[in-house]
Amino acid sequence: MDLSSLRPAKGAVKGRKRVGRGPGSGNGTTAGKGNKGQQARSGYTRPVIEGGQMPIYRRLPKFGFTPPNRKSVVSVNVAQIQMWIEKGIVSDEISVLDLKHLCNASNQDYFKVLGNGELISGVTITAHYFSKSAEEKIVKAGGKTVTAFRTLEEASKVNGLPFDQALLTPKVKLVKVKKVKKTVKS
Repeated sequence: MDLSSLRPAKGAVKGRKRVGRGPGSGNGTTAGKGNKGQQARSGYTRPVIEGGQMPIYRRLPKFGFTPPNRKSVVSVNVAQIQMWIEKGIVSDEISVLDLKHLCNASNQDYFKVLGNGELISGVTITAHYFSKSAEEKIVKAGGKTVTAFRTLEEASKVNGLPFDQALLTPKVKLVKVKKVKKTVKS
């Protein structure tokens, strides 16, 4: 016995499948590609196969997309607040309710105070967000910033708290409880 007499085991090596060699070969005519069409041609790949569900490119809108859980934020500049004070529309305290009426906003809106302009008089402003420059200008003018955590609609639905206090209490985040698997000791 030598290396030249070594052979693979019987049935281990198969001849390759020669497709498209006529009807007598068993794999002629359509050559295992089904009938005619796009999938029978070479180079065809379907971009994404999602099974039977509606594909993503048909589920999403074609022009523009507004996420359903977006936050609607209304911005107010420091210059606008100064103008309201000069006209006598607001006093030395501006609440979220005042901002809603002055900006013609809805109960679901959040309010952000931006630092565009100058503020001369000291004012206590309650809003959801403050830019750094706005906060500096309000404090420099002798005012104060109060951060609200809930919208007007959310605050009206809080039970057991007055409306003003409900605006200022932070929302409690839900914590998922992990299930602990019990191991049996033997």
